[in-house]
Amino acid sequence: ADAAAQDAVIRALHDPMTQSVLAETAQAQALFSAPARGELERIALDDLEAANRRLGLAMAQDEIDYLRQRFGELGRTPSDVELMMFAQANSEHCRHKIFNASWTIDGADQAHSLFRMIKNTHQQTPQHTLSAYSDNAAVVAGFPAARYRPDPASGQYRSEPVLASAFCIKVETHNHPTAIAPFPGASTGAGGEIRDEGATGRGGKPKAGLTGFSVSHLRIPTLPQPWEAPRALNPRMAPALDIMLDGPLGGAAFNNEFGRPNLLGYFRSFELPEGQGLTRAYDKPIMLAGGLGAIDQNQVEKLRLQPGDAVIVLGGPAMLIGLGGGAASSVASGESAEDLDFASVQRDNPEMERRCQEVIDRCVALGLDNPIRWFHDVGAGGLSNAIPELLHDSGVGGVIDLGKVPADDPSLSPMQLWCNESQERYVLGVPQARLAEFAAICARERCPFAAVGVATAEERLVVAYGATEGNIPADAPIDLPMDVLFGKAPKMHRDTAHPAAPRWPALKTAGLDLHEAGLRVLAHPSVASKNFLVTIGDRSVGGLTAREQMIGPWQLPLADVAITLAGFDTVAGEAMAIGERTPLALLDAAASARMAVGEAITNLCAAPVDALETVKLSANWMAAAGHEGEDALLYDAVRAVGMELCPQLDLSIPVGKDSLSMQAQWQADGQAHKSVSPVSLVISAFAPVADANAQLTPLLDRDTDSELWLIGLGAGKQRLGGSILAQVHADHSALPAFAGAVPDLDDAQRLRAFFELIRDARQTGLLLAYHDRSDGGAFAALCEMAFASRLGLDITLDAWGDDPFRSLFNEELGAVVQIAREDRAGFADLVERHALTECAQRIARPTTAPVVRVSLQGESLVEWRWEALFDAWWSVTHAMQKLRDNPDNADQERAVARNFNAPGLKPKLTFDLNEDVAMPFINTGARPRVAVLREQGV
Repeated sequence: ADAAAQDAVIRALHDPMTQSVLAETAQAQALFSAPARGELERIALDDLEAANRRLGLAMAQDEIDYLRQRFGELGRTPSDVELMMFAQANSEHCRHKIFNASWTIDGADQAHSLFRMIKNTHQQTPQHTLSAYSDNAAVVAGFPAARYRPDPASGQYRSEPVLASAFCIKVETHNHPTAIAPFPGASTGAGGEIRDEGATGRGGKPKAGLTGFSVSHLRIPTLPQPWEAPRALNPRMAPALDIMLDGPLGGAAFNNEFGRPNLLGYFRSFELPEGQGLTRAYDKPIMLAGGLGAIDQNQVEKLRLQPGDAVIVLGGPAMLIGLGGGAASSVASGESAEDLDFASVQRDNPEMERRCQEVIDRCVALGLDNPIRWFHDVGAGGLSNAIPELLHDSGVGGVIDLGKVPADDPSLSPMQLWCNESQERYVLGVPQARLAEFAAICARERCPFAAVGVATAEERLVVAYGATEGNIPADAPIDLPMDVLFGKAPKMHRDTAHPAAPRWPALKTAGLDLHEAGLRVLAHPSVASKNFLVTIGDRSVGGLTAREQMIGPWQLPLADVAITLAGFDTVAGEAMAIGERTPLALLDAAASARMAVGEAITNLCAAPVDALETVKLSANWMAAAGHEGEDALLYDAVRAVGMELCPQLDLSIPVGKDSLSMQAQWQADGQAHKSVSPVSLVISAFAPVADANAQLTPLLDRDTDSELWLIGLGAGKQRLGGSILAQVHADHSALPAFAGAVPDLDDAQRLRAFFELIRDARQTGLLLAYHDRSDGGAFAALCEMAFASRLGLDITLDAWGDDPFRSLFNEELGAVVQIAREDRAGFADLVERHALTECAQRIARPTTAPVVRVSLQGESLVEWRWEALFDAWWSVTHAMQKLRDNPDNADQERAVARNFNAPGLKPKLTFDLNEDVAMPFINTGARPRVAVLREQGV
């Protein structure tokens, strides 16, 4: 029992990747020993299949055959480091083989690859995009702004005009690492995306982040829910509750410690049994990490490396961390050994990344004299992926001295040293003549770096201890023509068919209790308050935040959009918003994709965006490739967005990411279990804004006689398939009633008209508040506006039909807006001019009573106490905070938050604002001497 208890404590307290547990003090002596370097291993060509399994390389048979042929031509056997390097560089994670594949669906050959259909959006609408598909992030034209940064010569900070300004956008996923180790997985996900922004062009500056999570049912012990059925969970993955307790802390910690505000996010909890041991769920979660950064337009284009240029590793040392991450994230969980899953997760060091960013900033401040020619961040595959990419992109080769790679562990083998994914590193090329200048910048910022090799005219990669251009050791761990890595490896072909029709029955609203339904919908984690996810992150660091999540005097996280400023002396800036409706894909994948784009736009409408063609989308695609029918559904979704919807709306997708191993399988109680996510598209929309002050929020105007209108793009359709209402009434005795017709964007031009209506109504001063309709339907949107404003509501369903469930809880695209009653006629005229009369109805009016009441044809159907609705909406935050934080503090925060009469943030000055209290102490005859000190480095 004592040994078992000791083991439990050890598992809870120590990280086996970076820490050791010593039973006796004497064992500490081993920490000071000098272990021998790990051996290089040569792999016989006949043993490639066995090495593929043993090392977790995830190579397909045609790739193994390709390597056997190429090394046969070279007349030698490959080393383990060459195999690992090839596996990382050619993994699904890095090469996107499925998105570049050719397709046959239902026996018919398809004309386009997935990636070509995505690129079609940029080909149709290239305006305002400065860089697409060719760099670590996309670059979008922005408004001119001044950069506040130090003078390169004097070190004095100044406001420097930048007439041609831009911003970079990127959204990554870090799903596999977050499933294995939530805190470091999410933390390094955020860190990797920050590096992508910094390594864009010749140097960008990360400005603001976004984060998102999709997980299975939370199963909070203190908050059991009727829609959560018991089932066997995957022992190799963290449960959803642990992911949502630790993962958001990891992402927030990196953003906080790096110094970037996180201003936007989403959270979905979804799980649906399909029978026979199969569950459609996010056991393998989605962990979204994205953001935007500033970049000068004269730094957007990289410069090619020239032969003789120094190859530099900037940042922290190598350690045995994150080995094989690119390959590991490309396979379904359960297909690789558990220790390989764990070994593929990296660990974070935001302080080191901040030092690297300061070096980048100092180089960029030199303008066209920036010494950096070309660079990449170090991510999947470590240096084995980053340095060959750096060289290949410039059409050169390289000679790398492995002994110069900074490492904290002298026992690392060549494979471990070259392929580990230690974070917070960049690789870059600098002219030899500028190397001393670059070294001085690094010393000033206390940022480690090493010149590990040189670029060569011959496109050949040599990596060896002591290697120089004139001295190539005969036993070099790597000595390959570049085209072995980047040549024409076999192209993938996908032959698939659509799955059978879903077997779930449709939801029937007859017999449901309206009062209970409202409470359940608000308590579902996808609808409920995200306060516990927001308050852990800094939302103002950097000083350029114009719209964060919290709104109004009572500070509730309800903003539809995030907005940053382009500089300290302008009201222009950038807006970003998220859209996703992933559960719908189980019923109609194309509709789910269209709804994701539509929701991103309806969220973005809260910001003063001038035209749809200025909106740029990042598309993050997730699917369980290979599972029955999922490949065909993925193709449907990509075609719906890339070939149809986006071109019709002048939207383009210049950046994105795919993660196509969203499934897990395991054995429990002698039975096989499998978890497969829906085909999932998460859209992040970005756009420049001319005046951030013209933003709209869900905060209602309490002082104006007003009414609330719904602009519903379903044009009278009230489809409930896949809705939160269906999810919270899941029947565990049979397949849940989940199906039925799903919401869809039936007419793309209707969304354009909606966008233009909101834009014009804002510009004419007609709109007082705005909130999009999404999960939970109009009922959730209305309640959230009431919560934010400490108001009650009288909701009238007269214009909606006779089924209150469909009226209140359908999740068709749209938004609720507040207008002054005296402006009703003017707003109605504007709606008519945009041909949306059939989509707009007056639905509610705010009241000062703490009651939400629903009536139909003058008859009251139901009413809720404001506090009861708020308690349901706050329940997930309260339960999670009690588990994660101080329980007493969680109780106190809930007591204040649910108080309808709480005053909120109302400043009371205890002094005369007009009195100059300093004047009597100022010596007007002498100038004060002031020094501003800045500590260099971190």
